[in-house]
Amino acid sequence: MADFDYVVIGAGISGLGFANWIRERDRSARVLVLERETEPGGYCRTVIRDGFVWDYSGHFFHFKHADIEAWLRARMPGQRIDTITKQSTIRYAGRDIDFPFQKNIHQLPQAEFIECLYDLFFRPTGEATSFLDMLYRKLGRGITEKFLRPYNEKLYATDLDTLDPDAMGRFFPHAEIADIIGNMKPGARDGGYNATFTYPQGGAIEYVKALLHDVGDCVSLGEDVVGIDRDAHAVTTAKRRVTYRHLVSSTPLPTLLRMCGIDSTGFTSNKVLVYNLGFDRKGPRDVHWMYFPDRALSFYRVGFYDNIFDTDRMSLYVEIGLRHDEQPDLAATRDRVLADLAREGIVDGHQLVAHHDVILDPAY
Repeated sequence: MADFDYVVIGAGISGLGFANWIRERDRSARVLVLERETEPGGYCRTVIRDGFVWDYSGHFFHFKHADIEAWLRARMPGQRIDTITKQSTIRYAGRDIDFPFQKNIHQLPQAEFIECLYDLFFRPTGEATSFLDMLYRKLGRGITEKFLRPYNEKLYATDLDTLDPDAMGRFFPHAEIADIIGNMKPGARDGGYNATFTYPQGGAIEYVKALLHDVGDCVSLGEDVVGIDRDAHAVTTAKRRVTYRHLVSSTPLPTLLRMCGIDSTGFTSNKVLVYNLGFDRKGPRDVHWMYFPDRALSFYRVGFYDNIFDTDRMSLYVEIGLRHDEQPDLAATRDRVLADLAREGIVDGHQLVAHHDVILDPAY
């Protein structure tokens, strides 16, 4: 008989979510969750430093199902959870355009607005063969070249022709001409997908703690999987060998393939370098995050934790897309980030009083 009915690789949101789901379906199920790090959460971890609350980049929760949110909140007694109406903008040629770009092109200078509208109306038709081709066919050359191509090339750090047309799925806000015209009406506002989000006072890790509430007894931290024998239904870690009836993996696909002894060189990914930065006083208000398509800038997105928490010191996360083989100089890159933030007027005589960095590898 197998040692466990279910062995789950990874104690992040997905792995812990599955462990809870299967335990609720079958109380007798023998479940083991293996996590190589010494703390749970995966990329959904929180750092608290000098009074600043930072995540491994911005992790904001959007619930499609109210019952799931209620389930989590029931396991978070005493935790303040704010519901925020998202305010996000795009810094384009010195002005701030509401997100998403494609539904707010009327905020561009008139000549560029007409260019985008013309290219949208006369865009090519037919089936897209890549993500970049999809952008041209769905939204036209103007919108693509002004924002979507440069921004996504900075984010993914790759040729967009190598990505699947549906690479972003439901997270890509499409726009028809009727949507754009409708968004020009006074008072109209379309923030794209997920117009509101929730955020706990203690950071995203509080949701992880809620997921641990009922399954903490089956989670083994600091136990790295070094091999998987699919024929024997066995997992080998640095500490032991266990057998399973079912294996559930939430680890990145290339990592899973390596665990199984399968060549993973055909798969590519990028990395995201995240700087969490704390300053001595408040900065820009009334914005939660900003997008930066300008290739001259090091970062593609900057988020403002202080405007979510309503605190009096500017607290940022700054995201930089990297190729999978890049090895950045963290101190030099941080200096460049600070200079770029000053160029954009986000940092204006502020003093950096705390910082933290992490590389998400792989990211996308």
